[in-house]
Amino acid sequence: MIEVVRDDDPRIEAYRHVGDSHWLRERDLFVAEGRLVVARLFELGHAVHSLLVTPPAHEALGPIASADCPVYVASPAILSAVTGFNFHRGCLALARRLPSRPLDSFADARRLIVLEKVGNPDNVGGIFRTGAALGADGVIVSPGSADPLYRKAVRTSMGAALRLPFSIVEDWPGAVTELRRMRFVVAALSPSGAVTLDDFAASIDPGTRIALLAGAEGPGLSPEALNAVEISVRIPVDSHSDSLNVVVAVAIALQRLRG
Repeated sequence: MIEVVRDDDPRIEAYRHVGDSHWLRERDLFVAEGRLVVARLFELGHAVHSLLVTPPAHEALGPIASADCPVYVASPAILSAVTGFNFHRGCLALARRLPSRPLDSFADARRLIVLEKVGNPDNVGGIFRTGAALGADGVIVSPGSADPLYRKAVRTSMGAALRLPFSIVEDWPGAVTELRRMRFVVAALSPSGAVTLDDFAASIDPGTRIALLAGAEGPGLSPEALNAVEISVRIPVDSHSDSLNVVVAVAIALQRLRG
């Protein structure tokens, strides 16, 4: 434990940049926030750069607080002054980024989630949490989507972004075409889908490998992405509603196709 009593202590200089995703990416770092997420960071064996915690968080973390990395303990006032944020439960970690996996590393997967321009990090985190809970083997992320290791995405995922593998692709919608070449049935989730989710689920064999494509709320999927898929699938909703939140839609589809 290293006690910090001044907000200008140079040892915690890196924490002044926890809100700057560009600075973090340049240094191959990401931020884990909250006691549960930080605990999972250690449980999963990730390389942790350092911790910055309040005394209550330090006590709550127990054995993790004596990890083999610098553990800085400071008052909530110092934490806020350094970071500029009121962080969740006074607990932050800087860790080394997980590598984005190549697309072909998912060749043996059964269920994938593919995101097109889902820019809201809360939605991306929620999708990782949902995917981890409902049997997805990984997440494919298009250009324009939020970084799965952005602070809010990691927090919302409850640490699932730390264990569910992902690939950040540049070739779009070429990645959709590549998934089809890898023998995935790529099914686009869209309110105007050609078939219902129940009909789609009934039409596939148990061993069918499926990649569910979902887009941002509002604009939805691009025409280019829709043209690249094999089938578009809709989840019927009440006539007074136009669509579902993307996290909810992905969760319903994964559960219906589970088995």
